[in-house]
Amino acid sequence: MTETNFKLIEHQALLIVISGPSGAGKDTVMQSMQQRGMPFHFVVTATTRPRRPNEVHGKDYFFVSKDEFARMIEADELIEYAVVYGDYKGIPKQQVREALASGKDVVMRIDVQGAETVRKLAPNAIMIFMTVDNEHELERRLRERKTENAAELALRIATARKELQRIEAFDYVVVNADDHLEQAVETIGAIITAEHQRVKQKAVTL
Repeated sequence: MTETNFKLIEHQALLIVISGPSGAGKDTVMQSMQQRGMPFHFVVTATTRPRRPNEVHGKDYFFVSKDEFARMIEADELIEYAVVYGDYKGIPKQQVREALASGKDVVMRIDVQGAETVRKLAPNAIMIFMTVDNEHELERRLRERKTENAAELALRIATARKELQRIEAFDYVVVNADDHLEQAVETIGAIITAEHQRVKQKAVTL
């Protein structure tokens, strides 16, 4: 009887992008994943927007001045950056590269515009579009946050409607329905697990 030699599938660190319209609950899902102790590197985004009362610098975001953000752009320290509702947001390169090099899966949450930029830079990134049950639910969530004035809220709602139309640019869709946060988190975990079972895994370079 002849023995068949085989090699186990080589583990590749994945880059997972969680995106979707404002109000879909991207931050809440990321926080829940971290609280569960999921073994990923969670990217911290740099932003010039003001810190909200419940947010922690260095954990939720790196809150920086516009001058500091300009310096980061000039020094080519960002994978991508964009103006989002009048404020800058960007992904620092170094933390992502170091995590991937260490073999850790990297999870980043980013707006739809930024996600499409990352897709061009890293075609093998796993793109997850997070949304809610319907457009009315999305609008209700945005209104109930009460973090913007009327003009800013109108802009967010209009932008969210446009972003919902970009779903075809993503690999997966996850519905973060009201009172079903854990289900959304488990679905994302299942997607990542399944991606690691591919015979040809998607190596990412940045």
